[in-house]
Amino acid sequence: MRGRPKTQLVLTPVELEQLTALTLRRKTAQALALRARIVLACAQGTDNKVVASRQRVTPQTVSKWRARFVQDRLDGLLDAPRSGAPRTIDDARVDAVIAKTLESVPQAATHWSTRTMAREAGLSQTAVSRIWRAFGLQPHRQETFKLSSDPLFVEKVRDIVGLYMDPPLKAMVLCVDEKSQIQALDRTQPLLPLAPGIAERRTHDYERHGTTTLFAALDIATGAVIGDLHRRHRSSEFLQFLRTIESNVPQALEIHLVMDNYGTHKTPAIKNWLTRHPRFHAHFTPTSASWLNQVERWFATLTLKYIRRSTHRSTRQLEQAIRHYIKVNNDDPKPFVWSKTADDILASVERFCLRTSNSRH
Repeated sequence: MRGRPKTQLVLTPVELEQLTALTLRRKTAQALALRARIVLACAQGTDNKVVASRQRVTPQTVSKWRARFVQDRLDGLLDAPRSGAPRTIDDARVDAVIAKTLESVPQAATHWSTRTMAREAGLSQTAVSRIWRAFGLQPHRQETFKLSSDPLFVEKVRDIVGLYMDPPLKAMVLCVDEKSQIQALDRTQPLLPLAPGIAERRTHDYERHGTTTLFAALDIATGAVIGDLHRRHRSSEFLQFLRTIESNVPQALEIHLVMDNYGTHKTPAIKNWLTRHPRFHAHFTPTSASWLNQVERWFATLTLKYIRRSTHRSTRQLEQAIRHYIKVNNDDPKPFVWSKTADDILASVERFCLRTSNSRH
């Protein structure tokens, strides 16, 4: 025999079963299945050249995977880790891109784009995109905020969050507000329905058919909602809604109302009515802090799920739809879970105030 002697290749029953499975399994990578067939053929004593001819590979390929299997067994058939291409952008250039993104703006724009930054930094647009993505930079996005200037902000936060986290016994906590100017809108042309590969389509223009106002009280314990609909949202309508709440809450329970500082909530008529009904206790959110009122989140869900994409040809039709949504909600109510303590909220606001006070913009 000519050439170097080959190390004997003997398979254990387990290895034979696993290699055979690799050749038969549909989801096995083709490269791995080929290597398994090479090893199985070699284990039967077939010459390397014959195996190479049958598998349509070179003899060198057969020798390589035979030797790898003899040395590392089944692990030897896997691809070895590769180092990859060397870096072409060093840390200094990455730092420069990050610093320029955070500390400057282009001459003719309010924010950087990947193209303008690529031209400025002498990099490709793809490279800038990778750097921004790695460090969570999104110059094209902007969000708004408003800090409350209420002098009693801390006290009101602790009061309302205390109701959420530890509600009083024999009492119902209701988050109350009105969603005003809900428009009954109808599209000028019929909707084109959803189809495979095609989104639902509607005209951009619409016809107005009046507005209505929803007064709502969300029970934080159950998620059930007491609702009233009125065409206007004056103090007299709010007083009617308070009477609706009174008739729907058992007389044995105290009622704690979480409300914002809207004018209709503080008129003399409302104050006199609350004075005559001592089981009602009003808790006002800080100014510019409506996010503390849980019913605002319920309003957002109502808009997103039911109102925004619907069409109504009259105010009465809109009000019927809202009443239907409230009924469906109350058939299987789900309360919101309030998890942040007052200390957590105040600490977060403090950190935000420090950031804004140190900002140079």
